Amino acid sequence: MTYREQPVIDFDAPALEAIATRDRPDQAGTGAEERARAGELAARSSLRAQIAKLERELSAIVADTFPRVPAPHGAGSAPQGPCLPSLAYLERARDRLAGRVHEVRVLADERLEHERRAREQLERMKLEPGRYKFVRLPVSDLGQGGCGVWEVRPRLGLIGMLAGWWQVKLSSGCPLPRGARSTRAPSRPW
Repeated sequence: MTYREQPVIDFDAPALEAIATRDRPDQAGTGAEERARAGELAARSSLRAQIAKLERELSAIVADTFPRVPAPHGAGSAPQGPCLPSLAYLERARDRLAGRVHEVRVLADERLEHERRAREQLERMKLEPGRYKFVRLPVSDLGQGGCGVWEVRPRLGLIGMLAGWWQVKLSSGCPLPRGARSTRAPSRPW
């Protein structure tokens, strides 16, 4: 949470305003207690807003990069049954969530860099296929769905390989699983 967002969240707490208007000088002994409660309510409200913001940020990163960057695992130790979480618990939850957001952001940045390098390699392969003989580049490395593969192959087989005629081709799709047989009925010998 940035410094600019902090006052906005704290000032939006309606409970703080309600308690502050009830504080009167004729109740000198309870004013300090109510101010302490108001501070705790404001702190809880601020922590919950920070947690909600981090959860939105985490879910946005995961939604944008899901197939390529895995979703993080559960939050960890949650309180058993209904209870009012303490300030310490809320702070730990916020800190854990901030750590997970950072980890997922780093993974997403690494994946984007990997995809950028793969796209650059594909462009180089298209410009000079003779330098990248038999190089294979899966479309999943480019950030695309499916199971196709870009491959540099000789044009016309052995003749093209000897003549230096190379081309970049995209495979037509997913290969059949190993050991899979044809679904046609066997031919009858009679």
